[in-house]
Amino acid sequence: MKKKLTALSVYLLTALLVFSTVAYAAAENNGRDQGKLFQYSTINAVMQGQYDGEMTLKELNTHGDMGLGTLNGLDGELIQLDNKFYQVNSKGQVKELKGNVKTPFAVTTKFDAEKTVTLSNVKDFQDFSEKLKTKFDNKNHFYAIKIHGKFDSIKNRSVPKQTRPYPSLTEVTPHQTVFEEKNVEGTIIGFYTPNYASTIQVPGFHMHFLSDDKKKGGHILDVKFDSAKVEIQQLSEFDLVLPDTADFANADLTKTTVEDIEEAERGK
Repeated sequence: MKKKLTALSVYLLTALLVFSTVAYAAAENNGRDQGKLFQYSTINAVMQGQYDGEMTLKELNTHGDMGLGTLNGLDGELIQLDNKFYQVNSKGQVKELKGNVKTPFAVTTKFDAEKTVTLSNVKDFQDFSEKLKTKFDNKNHFYAIKIHGKFDSIKNRSVPKQTRPYPSLTEVTPHQTVFEEKNVEGTIIGFYTPNYASTIQVPGFHMHFLSDDKKKGGHILDVKFDSAKVEIQQLSEFDLVLPDTADFANADLTKTTVEDIEEAERGK
């Protein structure tokens, strides 16, 4: 009987040790993922017309549940919300995407808001940016932002799919399609990037929109609302994966300026 109890004890202790190790590893990994920004490729690469990537949306989804970007061939605007992906094409049509679709540039995070604030009397995108930045605790960290509400007006854009040889992004955006919606309910998601990282990500705010009915959306150019609750997550880690493509390997990524990015992203 004593030997049986000893063997059983060893078995239980071994099982407990294995379970504890797995649980600890899972908790540690989950902790590392929280507060981390994951990005595939760089904004400078996109600016220079690198519109084909190797990362699938399925793989991107392992790194976060809320994000944005574009699709291979610069085929419209990409929105990731609640682990699902949506494309807004140049006609303004919204389509849910499968995991085998690939992206040349995307940003995501496992969103877990640390702070909720109220923004009131937002007149335009610049006013939105200035008011939201006052809510940040550390101006040199990255931030993820999520807003759900009813917007008095919101102006979005999408771009047409490109074919090789690819033009630069500043050559594409003059042909963008702009959609302006009034009194629309939906979700704004996006990221804030400090200026020191402007060669890697869009400096300032990069925001996309998706309506509740999944029929409207795009890259935000302007927005106006009376009052909205804004969820904020500070991101203190940055995980960057670079494309393993000939285009990226041979590119001179020092040519793009902040002014070029602002012109392409915000229509300036």
